[in-house]
Amino acid sequence: MIAPVRATRAPDAAPVRVSFEFFPPKTEEMEKTLWASIHRLAPLHPEFVSVTYGAGGSTRERTHATVARIAQETDLHPAAHLTCVGASRAEVDEVVKAYGAAGIRHIVALRGDPMAGPGTPYVPHPEGYAHACDLVAGIRALGDFEISVSAYPEKHPESASLDEDIGYLKEKVAAGASRAMTQFFFENDVYFRYLDKVRAKGIDIPIVPGILPVTNFKQAASFATRTGASVPAWLLKRFEGLDNDPETRKLIAAAVAAEQVMDLVDRGVTEIHFYTLNRADLVYAICHLLGLRPTAGEAAQAVAV
Repeated sequence: MIAPVRATRAPDAAPVRVSFEFFPPKTEEMEKTLWASIHRLAPLHPEFVSVTYGAGGSTRERTHATVARIAQETDLHPAAHLTCVGASRAEVDEVVKAYGAAGIRHIVALRGDPMAGPGTPYVPHPEGYAHACDLVAGIRALGDFEISVSAYPEKHPESASLDEDIGYLKEKVAAGASRAMTQFFFENDVYFRYLDKVRAKGIDIPIVPGILPVTNFKQAASFATRTGASVPAWLLKRFEGLDNDPETRKLIAAAVAAEQVMDLVDRGVTEIHFYTLNRADLVYAICHLLGLRPTAGEAAQAVAV
């Protein structure tokens, strides 16, 4: 049985701040879906919205175009993802300068996946930034940017241990990072244990939990396998037997995500980063439970788009 969502926040509690991640569209249909989602979520006034970035010129161009359009056509604050992969320092620096010239002041600095894909050896570009901490330092040297980085509650798959991984996070903070968003996780205790370890190492920047609302369980499980996130048995059980029942699967997904987020907030979390996969409905519903509501006019405009 699905437990009812708890709503135990005090009426006068400070509002939870949220941010949303999108990815640049590859097709015209995907672009329509992305912009419908952006317009749906914009009235919730997120702290920022980030746009992912991959290796290769075409991907970089799609990211830049999406970020620039968000900046030009909405009141949202876009954050551009940037990686070390497949580019020289000079090329990466030009991208950073272009964002600065376009008024983009927030960059999510990541090492990035190997060119051959996750699970293959990472080989830095011979003239590029070798690691995320080097990229952070490079961005910091180019201007007054807000720099966010990644954090891994269950360690990055390539790290030998969680302590080693936290050491890398500390290096990124020393280089100039001001916020970390975590890889998604399904057990909240995993996040809080990680947070305790991070604070014990003297890292005091915000460690924002990253939440992946599971609308497609098989897809989420595949993501988890590639990123080192564990999938608990109870979650497998929740979706058991629903492979050919998308409507029930969607309802279960909503309950699971709402339970996780409300528990985080009940335990003191005040900022959440949502991996939207360019889909708005489930994220919008969770934000509604958190008390984030558009004005009547904003809601009507978002639905009409």
